[in-house]
Amino acid sequence: MITFPNAKINLGLRIIRKRPDGFHNLQSCFYPIGWSDVLEIIPADATAFSSSGLPIPGAAETNLCIRAYNLLKADYDLPPVHVHLHKLIPIGAGLGGGSADASFALKLLNDRFGLGLRTELLEGYARLLGSDCAFFIQNRPMYCVEKGDMFDEIAVDLRGYHLLLVYPNLAISTAEAYAAIRPRQPETDLYDDLLAPIDTWRTTIQNDFEASLFPNYPVLAAIKQQMYAEGAIYASMSGSGSTVYGIFDAPVICPNQFSDYSVWQGKL
Repeated sequence: MITFPNAKINLGLRIIRKRPDGFHNLQSCFYPIGWSDVLEIIPADATAFSSSGLPIPGAAETNLCIRAYNLLKADYDLPPVHVHLHKLIPIGAGLGGGSADASFALKLLNDRFGLGLRTELLEGYARLLGSDCAFFIQNRPMYCVEKGDMFDEIAVDLRGYHLLLVYPNLAISTAEAYAAIRPRQPETDLYDDLLAPIDTWRTTIQNDFEASLFPNYPVLAAIKQQMYAEGAIYASMSGSGSTVYGIFDAPVICPNQFSDYSVWQGKL
């Protein structure tokens, strides 16, 4: 069976406080987008993992897809499988690609072997794999709080807008991104700000990582500035990685300045 784990962008990202467990509480809206990997899981004589496309760091046995399989196998009688991941979503890009791969693996295994696991239980397994993973079980726009693994419904609908993502081939680790972050209690609630018209977001909605990462990586600030120069209604860095996106009300011709970068465009 084959599935297509898709990326997400963050509409706003506010780091509220550091938790006793070392993680941070945050506020954000995760919004699914079309940039996708390709994941295949088939029965095999022995469990194995292979990949193609973009190189994936780390040993095969530590890949999140294999960890998802092992998590379910501990509770259910799963046969051996071969997992193949064709990687297209950049790593360290703030797009949640690895988290999506893990959650889609859970869903694919659930379907392939008829486990009958409901959404709530799948989300519980996904939370054991990573903070962003549970979002991809339902895979629809959600207001995310705590570690990014608890959700509320939010009526944010960007259908019809056009999205341009630019990844400057620069991976930023989560540890590096959080090293310089200064948690703070925001003056307004992001949930309410997101319900305002999108043309107000430029002045009200921000990604807190921009303040600490833009000085170290001026290319990110330059990409965001170029997005607005091209007519973006709203532009931002996504997550704690190095992808910058712009939301437009019409298709945009990708500027020459982005010719050496990884670029994805699509309609939301």
